[in-house]
Amino acid sequence: MFNPDLSVVLKNHLSRYSLVTATAKRAREIAEEAEENHEIITEKPVSMALEEILSGDYVIVEPEEIRNI
Repeated sequence: MFNPDLSVVLKNHLSRYSLVTATAKRAREIAEEAEENHEIITEKPVSMALEEILSGDYVIVEPEEIRNI
């Protein structure tokens, strides 16, 4: 089970809501791309999306109004 330390991501004043929403959005994109290309992915799309966010390959930009919700 993939259980990363999310405090690293959240220390940049990123809200948990934005993290969850962005992870779900990216996971859907990954699943749709795999389906369009007729690829079989063995790893869960949510895990792949979270790895991309943690590594900095996928950047979350959120408005100032919703930070620290």
